[in-house]
Amino acid sequence: MNQKTGASVLHTARRIVVKVGSSLVTNEGRGLDEAAIGEWSRQLAALVRDSVGGMRREVVMVSSGAIAEGMKRLGWATRPQEIHELQAAAAVGQMGLAQMYETKLRENGLGSAQVLLTHADLANRERYLNARATLVTLLQLGVVPVINENDTVVTDEIKFGDNDTLSALVANLVEADALVILTDQKGLYTADPRKDPAAEFVHEATAGDPALEAMAGGAGSSIGKGGMITKILAAKRAANSGASTVIAWGREPDALLRLAHGEPIGTLLVAQTGKNQARKRWMADHLQLRGAVTVDDGAVAKLQGANTSLLPIGMTGVDGHFSRGDVIAIRDGAGAEIARGLANYSSAEAKLLCKKPSSDIATLLGYMAEPEMVHRTNLVVLRG
Repeated sequence: MNQKTGASVLHTARRIVVKVGSSLVTNEGRGLDEAAIGEWSRQLAALVRDSVGGMRREVVMVSSGAIAEGMKRLGWATRPQEIHELQAAAAVGQMGLAQMYETKLRENGLGSAQVLLTHADLANRERYLNARATLVTLLQLGVVPVINENDTVVTDEIKFGDNDTLSALVANLVEADALVILTDQKGLYTADPRKDPAAEFVHEATAGDPALEAMAGGAGSSIGKGGMITKILAAKRAANSGASTVIAWGREPDALLRLAHGEPIGTLLVAQTGKNQARKRWMADHLQLRGAVTVDDGAVAKLQGANTSLLPIGMTGVDGHFSRGDVIAIRDGAGAEIARGLANYSSAEAKLLCKKPSSDIATLLGYMAEPEMVHRTNLVVLRG
């Protein structure tokens, strides 16, 4: 692909996940860099005030820096190796990191929210959906979520290991259009330019291309954990949900704004499948259906003809045993599968909701997670 095509990917992205590494928000490990975080906050505010296709941009920030700030506050000159010491540094540093973003984003007219995640939060389907609902709600409210790994409770079994991986998982979680990984490197080269003078800069490539992993080197910072290889793998992961990734130098003036307006900065790794197609292909190919709901003729017509959500009032029966977040079949009165999607309620709850209006959900269940049984963004029509 050419750079013009690649640039348009970011220019049209409405929901963007931005990841900044430790070297960009800290003074090389000497605590948080107030001026740098202020600059990122200014650019985030400008993005949120921008619009794409008449709709306001939405931005999620994945920021490193908690452990570095904790090290400063604890008087530690080198990054500890013991997991409990890392957890202690993170616990101390998270206070400063959250406070700094809150202050700087507020100065630019934006509200902020701290969200700490572990791998277990995203591996468990119900917790995954809860995290997604919270983040999407924050974005709809115009609040910028500032996300970090919950280093205070992670162990070797559940930690993401680096915020590059975390940023890709977040991009999948919120169904982002694009992931921007800002680092202390210009982008990807065909070889390590510090060792090979013949190394060429990669302006654009396909995310997931195995050749990219061969080009990537190791970690380059004593403060952060990532390296170019983690960024390449993050782009591959993000592409699974249709998000393209840019890896760019974070010290580039107005890097976020220029990227969002189509300027080809850094290395663009393009997802070959759009996010809607990727998500629906995953559901269409899902082999482990936990159950099914039967719907009336009116619901069939709306699902097949109007790209609508499935509401409880259109359901007439429930089969199988499924939990919130499971992929279920949607069948017509003759038993033919017409669609499938992610259930917002368990099978036991769904039985109580059949033929009931959404306004009755809270009364019947004692709470309302969503007004739909299956939202249209989580639904794929198989025939009709």
